[in-house]
Order: sequence, then structure tokens, then C-alpha cells
Amino acid sequence: MSALWIAHVHVTDAEAYGRYAKLAGPAIAAHGGVFLARGGRYKQLEGNDRARNVVARFPSYEAAVACYESADYQAALEHARGASERDLVIVEETPPPAE
Repeated sequence: MSALWIAHVHVTDAEAYGRYAKLAGPAIAAHGGVFLARGGRYKQLEGNDRARNVVARFPSYEAAVACYESADYQAALEHARGASERDLVIVEETPPPAE
């Protein structure tokens, strides 16, 4: 089953976070990740409001976890630490209903 990587981010240092984004994109793509949403329009209905919302689909839960744990992504993440407040979750997708 595929998996979704869902991040809610409040950027506190745009320059440093930009370095993160530049490195994170290729690391995510290298693990089969494809962005479905990346900072577009949103309406906060519940919980903490964070203006940057990112959703990426990976071919599997294991691929999503491997991406996060990879050396390339961890190198990118160093730029986000201290430059943002983030929540990130990996969720395995539900299979489509049987017909």
C-alpha cells in the first residue's frame, strides 16, 4: 500500500528553510515520493494553524520511512531545524473498496 507524508509547518527563517526545501525535494523523489500538495491554499478548520502544508505520496510505508531516515533527507532536515516548527506524520493509505 502507498503511504502519505503529511507535514504542517510554520516557517520562522525563510532563508534557512529554503535551503531545506531545495535539498528535501530530490531526497523525497529519490525514494519515489511525489508531491500532491505543497504550500497551496488552505483553510484551517481545527488544531494548530501552520501556513505551509505539504502532502507527498510514496509507493509504500517503508519507502516513506526510509526517505525520512536517509542521509540525504537528514542533511536537508538540518536546515529546517531552528528554522521552522513542524509536525510530520507518515500514514499508510487505505486500500480502495472492493467492487
